[in-house]
Amino acid sequence: METSTEGAETARTAAEEAAETVAVAAAETAAVSELVTGTSAIPPASLSPSRASDFMQCPLLYRFRVIDRLPEKPSEAATRGTLVHAVLERLFDAPAAERTPPRARSLIPGQWDRLRESRPEVAELFADDPQGERLARWLGEAEQLVERWFTLEDPSRLEPAERELFVEAELESGLRLRGIIDRVDVAPTGEVRIVDYKTGKAPRPEYSEGALFQMKFYALVVWRLKNVVPRRLQLVYLGSGQVLTYDPVPADLERVERKLLALWDAIRLATETGDWRPRPTKLCGWCDHQAHCPEFGGTPPPYPLPVGPAGLVPAPAAEREAGRDGAGVAAPEGTAPAGEGG
Repeated sequence: METSTEGAETARTAAEEAAETVAVAAAETAAVSELVTGTSAIPPASLSPSRASDFMQCPLLYRFRVIDRLPEKPSEAATRGTLVHAVLERLFDAPAAERTPPRARSLIPGQWDRLRESRPEVAELFADDPQGERLARWLGEAEQLVERWFTLEDPSRLEPAERELFVEAELESGLRLRGIIDRVDVAPTGEVRIVDYKTGKAPRPEYSEGALFQMKFYALVVWRLKNVVPRRLQLVYLGSGQVLTYDPVPADLERVERKLLALWDAIRLATETGDWRPRPTKLCGWCDHQAHCPEFGGTPPPYPLPVGPAGLVPAPAAEREAGRDGAGVAAPEGTAPAGEGG
C-alpha cells in the first residue's frame, strides 16, 4: 500500500518527468513543422512519445497542447533539463580526451546564453532575481547534474553515431510516429543502443514499465525504419544517479505498436466528436491549464475543429482489438495515478 509520503514522492518524480516532457515537446516543435498556418487548428497528424503520454495522462491536456495550442509558462525544471541536454550533446564535439567534468561545466554559461536567445521567455524565470542569487543556485544545480553523469558513463569511451536524432516512421496503418532521440550508439558489430537522459529521479521498480514506454516507442520507430531491433534501451537518471536498461525483443515492440494504434484510434475519435475528458491525477497540481479545466471550475476554449455526432462515429477497431490482448489505451503501468512524462 502506498503511503502518503510515498505518494507525494511519486508525484514529485512524475512532475519532474512531466516538466521534461514540456521541454522535449518544444524541441520537437522546433525540429519539425507542424503544418500550422497562423492560429488555425488542424487535426492531429502524427504521434510522439510526449503527446502519447499526454493523452494517456489526460485527454483534455492533449487537446490543450495539440489542438488549442494553449501557451505554457516555462518552468525551472523543464528549462534546466533543456540546458543539461544541450551541454551533454555539445560535449561530444570535443576530442575524447577532452570530455572531462571541467570541460562540461565550462559549456553551461554559453549554452544558457544560447537557450535565452532561442527562447527569450525562459529569461522570465529569473526576472524577480535582481541579485542573481536564484539563477546562480539554479545553474549550480545544472552543474551537479552534469557532473553526476560522469559517474554513470565515461564519454571519453563513447562515440555516438547520432545525437538529438529526429526520427519518423509511417506504420502500415498510415499512423506517423516521430520523436527526438538523445543519443544513438552503434557497436562495431552493428548492435544499436538508444540512450535518453533524464534530469529527474529514477522511478521505483513498480513504475519502471511506464518509464520505458518512451524508449520502446523509439525502438519501434527505429525497427520500422531500419529493420533492426535495438539491442538495448538505456535511461540515464541524473537526478538520482541511476541507469535503467531494457533489452527489447520484437514481441515487445509489436505490443507497443498495437497499443499506439489503439491510442491513435481513441485520439481520432475524440477529435471527431470533440469529447476530450479530463482525467484527474496527482499531476493536476502542476498543470498550467487549470483555468480552462472543468475539474477546477474552468471552461475550455471553444472547440476549433468540426464536430460529428458521437453516435455516428464507429468504435475504434484497433481499440477493440487492443482490449482483447491487454494493450488498451490506459496510461502505462507506473503512470497512474501520477501520470507519465518524458
